[in-house]
Amino acid sequence: MPGSREIDPARLPELVGALPGIETIREIAERLPAYLVGGAVRDLLLGIEGADLDVAVEGDAEALADIPGFELEREGLFLTGRLELGELKVDIAQARAEVYPRPGALPEVHPASIGDDLRRRDFTVNAMAFPLRAQEQLIDPHGGLEDLRSGLLRVLHERSFVDDPTRALRAARYAARFGLELDPGTEKLLADADLSTVSDDRIQNELQRTAAEEDPARVLRLILDWGVMPSLDPAAPDRVAEVARLASAPPWAGWVDRRLAVMLAIVRPLPQIRELAEATPERPSEGVRRAEPWDPAQLLVARALGAEWLDRYAEELRHVRLEITGDDLIAEGIPEGPAIGEGLQAARSGKLDGEISGREEELRIALAVARGEIPED
Repeated sequence: MPGSREIDPARLPELVGALPGIETIREIAERLPAYLVGGAVRDLLLGIEGADLDVAVEGDAEALADIPGFELEREGLFLTGRLELGELKVDIAQARAEVYPRPGALPEVHPASIGDDLRRRDFTVNAMAFPLRAQEQLIDPHGGLEDLRSGLLRVLHERSFVDDPTRALRAARYAARFGLELDPGTEKLLADADLSTVSDDRIQNELQRTAAEEDPARVLRLILDWGVMPSLDPAAPDRVAEVARLASAPPWAGWVDRRLAVMLAIVRPLPQIRELAEATPERPSEGVRRAEPWDPAQLLVARALGAEWLDRYAEELRHVRLEITGDDLIAEGIPEGPAIGEGLQAARSGKLDGEISGREEELRIALAVARGEIPED
């Protein structure tokens, strides 16, 4: 059982009052009953800064249309919206209740009170709200605060994983991110999570969110331990851990799309990527020819599988450029056509392998190959 955490809900009014753009956000509450909800409340209670802000309103969001920075959006039958204040973005949604017509189906929704809106959520720690106008006290009908203090993750009702099996994947994310443990009842209910009842797109969306986590490998280990995703490759957590480690430091940091690389590492790598990982190029030019057709994220997966030579490609070899261009070869009488590319390729290979340097040597090799005086490697 996790230890108790020091969380003081009495600080919420102060924390909410310090949020960027709170005065504009409170303009919403002057038009409609409005509440900070879900993860925003959870993260404020945990002292996490920079949390995404979600606001639920009771009533028609169209009443907010003339607030500066607010833009209406339609989500099915519901008007929702987004408030943009510089870099700050606040999602606005009409409070709603949900009914699931069958296991795994998207819910049917209808307007409702904030109480109904909280009742439809996934876990108690995400089912809290904070009014943005009167009676600024935490609304916590399901015991989310106590669960947060106790480090427990608890679903709101017994059919939670039947209605939406992707909640099992979300549970792993929250448990890993916040150091939570499943309460015994929720752990038992995980057996009801049947991901075959939901679309592949919804599963992929959850895995994309997992790929963005600070420690995605920990999330995947929980998914495997819980047995909620039989199709998950047992080797994925170790592969993802290595990809995440490599992506956070030179030469890969800042070049590779970490989230994409982690996502590629979650699934079983393509045979071609495994072939690349097993390659042992004898010369730098050979390594470059092998690596260049691939996206950086794919290369990072190959590196995580053992292709240490790709570190040099990422740091150095990919930047190697010739001082000459095709125009230089044309100026020397080479007609436009494949010969120009062959000549430039030969010159670049020589430069990569340290056999030539400088513009004159590049041009000499390129011309010789383009004229057929020496064969292209």
